[in-house]
Amino acid sequence: QVQLVESGGGLVQAGGSLRLSCAASGRTLSGYLMGWLRQAPGNRREVVAAISRSGDKTYYGDSVKGRFTISRDNDQNTVYLEMNSLKPEDTAVYYCAGTRKPFEIVVGASQYDYWGQGTQVTVSS
Repeated sequence: QVQLVESGGGLVQAGGSLRLSCAASGRTLSGYLMGWLRQAPGNRREVVAAISRSGDKTYYGDSVKGRFTISRDNDQNTVYLEMNSLKPEDTAVYYCAGTRKPFEIVVGASQYDYWGQGTQVTVSS
Protein backbone atom coordinates (compact mmCIF):
# COMPACT_ATOMS: atom_id res chain seq x y z
CA GLN A 1 0.00 0.00 0.00
CA VAL A 2 1.42 3.34 -1.06
CA GLN A 3 0.86 6.53 0.90
CA LEU A 4 0.78 9.86 -0.94
CA VAL A 5 1.25 13.28 0.63
CA GLU A 6 0.84 16.51 -1.33
CA SER A 7 2.42 19.83 -0.52
CA GLY A 8 2.95 23.21 -2.14
CA GLY A 9 -0.58 24.55 -2.38
CA GLY A 10 -1.51 28.04 -1.30
CA LEU A 11 -2.80 31.42 -2.37
CA VAL A 12 -1.44 32.99 -5.53
CA GLN A 13 -2.42 35.90 -7.75
CA ALA A 14 -3.72 35.34 -11.26
CA GLY A 15 -0.82 34.93 -13.65
CA GLY A 16 1.41 33.50 -10.96
CA SER A 17 2.92 30.07 -10.50
CA LEU A 18 2.92 27.24 -7.97
CA ARG A 19 4.75 23.94 -7.80
CA LEU A 20 2.96 21.04 -6.14
CA SER A 21 4.83 18.02 -4.83
CA CYS A 22 3.58 14.52 -4.05
CA ALA A 23 5.80 12.37 -1.87
CA ALA A 24 5.19 8.63 -1.84
CA SER A 25 6.06 6.15 0.89
CA GLY A 26 5.33 2.52 1.63
CA ARG A 27 6.10 1.45 -1.94
CA THR A 28 8.49 2.52 -4.66
CA LEU A 29 6.80 4.98 -6.99
CA SER A 30 8.14 3.37 -10.16
CA GLY A 31 5.40 0.73 -10.06
CA TYR A 32 2.60 3.30 -10.30
CA LEU A 33 1.28 5.45 -13.07
CA MET A 34 0.46 8.79 -11.51
CA GLY A 35 -1.86 11.71 -11.99
CA TRP A 36 -2.87 15.06 -10.60
CA LEU A 37 -6.58 15.68 -10.23
CA ARG A 38 -8.59 18.61 -8.96
CA GLN A 39 -12.04 19.32 -7.62
CA ALA A 40 -13.59 22.76 -7.33
CA PRO A 41 -16.81 23.43 -5.40
CA GLY A 42 -19.77 22.21 -7.41
CA ASN A 43 -17.57 20.45 -9.96
CA ARG A 44 -16.67 16.84 -10.53
CA ARG A 45 -13.16 15.63 -9.83
CA GLU A 46 -11.16 15.85 -13.05
CA VAL A 47 -7.78 14.63 -14.20
CA VAL A 48 -5.61 17.61 -15.09
CA ALA A 49 -2.37 15.74 -15.77
CA ALA A 50 -1.07 12.18 -15.83
CA ILE A 51 2.31 10.57 -16.33
CA SER A 52 3.46 7.07 -17.22
CA ARG A 53 5.61 4.94 -14.93
CA SER A 54 8.83 5.86 -16.66
CA GLY A 55 7.82 9.47 -17.22
CA ASP A 56 8.15 9.27 -20.98
CA LYS A 57 4.45 9.89 -21.70
CA THR A 58 2.18 12.58 -20.30
CA TYR A 59 -1.42 13.72 -20.62
CA TYR A 60 -2.97 17.11 -19.92
CA GLY A 61 -6.55 18.21 -19.74
CA ASP A 62 -7.53 20.79 -22.32
CA SER A 63 -8.04 23.51 -19.72
CA VAL A 64 -4.44 23.32 -18.47
CA LYS A 65 -2.54 22.32 -21.59
CA GLY A 66 0.39 24.63 -22.18
CA ARG A 67 0.28 25.98 -18.63
CA PHE A 68 0.86 22.95 -16.38
CA THR A 69 3.71 20.44 -16.46
CA ILE A 70 3.73 17.08 -14.69
CA SER A 71 7.01 15.34 -13.91
CA ARG A 72 8.28 12.56 -11.68
CA ASP A 73 11.50 11.58 -9.98
CA ASN A 74 11.26 7.88 -9.22
CA ASP A 75 14.57 7.90 -7.34
CA GLN A 76 13.06 10.41 -4.91
CA ASN A 77 9.58 8.82 -4.97
CA THR A 78 8.10 12.20 -5.86
CA VAL A 79 5.70 13.56 -8.49
CA TYR A 80 5.47 17.26 -9.30
CA LEU A 81 2.97 19.58 -10.92
CA GLU A 82 4.33 22.91 -12.13
CA MET A 83 1.47 25.35 -12.62
CA ASN A 84 2.08 28.55 -14.56
CA SER A 85 -0.15 31.39 -15.76
CA LEU A 86 -2.68 30.49 -13.11
CA LYS A 87 -6.28 31.63 -13.51
CA PRO A 88 -9.04 32.04 -10.93
CA GLU A 89 -10.81 29.06 -12.50
CA ASP A 90 -7.84 26.89 -11.48
CA THR A 91 -8.92 27.30 -7.86
CA ALA A 92 -9.57 23.81 -6.48
CA VAL A 93 -8.34 21.12 -4.16
CA TYR A 94 -5.58 19.30 -6.00
CA TYR A 95 -4.99 15.60 -5.40
CA CYS A 96 -2.12 13.33 -6.23
CA ALA A 97 -3.26 9.84 -7.21
CA GLY A 98 -1.82 6.60 -8.51
CA THR A 99 -2.69 3.14 -9.73
CA ARG A 100 -0.93 -0.11 -10.54
CA LYS A 101 -3.43 -0.98 -13.26
CA PRO A 102 -1.74 -2.21 -16.45
CA PHE A 103 -2.22 0.94 -18.52
CA GLU A 104 0.29 3.44 -19.82
CA ILE A 105 -1.80 6.50 -18.95
CA VAL A 106 -5.03 6.83 -16.96
CA VAL A 107 -7.26 9.84 -17.69
CA GLY A 108 -10.39 8.86 -15.76
CA ALA A 109 -10.61 9.86 -12.11
CA SER A 110 -12.44 6.67 -11.16
CA GLN A 111 -9.54 4.53 -12.36
CA TYR A 112 -7.12 5.76 -9.70
CA ASP A 113 -6.83 3.64 -6.57
CA TYR A 114 -4.52 5.53 -4.23
CA TRP A 115 -5.02 9.14 -3.22
CA GLY A 116 -3.34 11.84 -1.25
CA GLN A 117 -5.24 14.05 1.16
CA GLY A 118 -5.36 17.00 -1.23
CA THR A 119 -3.88 20.48 -1.13
CA GLN A 120 -5.81 23.71 -1.65
CA VAL A 121 -4.84 26.00 -4.51
CA THR A 122 -6.55 29.40 -4.54
CA VAL A 123 -5.97 31.86 -7.37
CA SER A 124 -7.10 35.42 -6.73
CA SER A 125 -7.95 38.12 -9.25
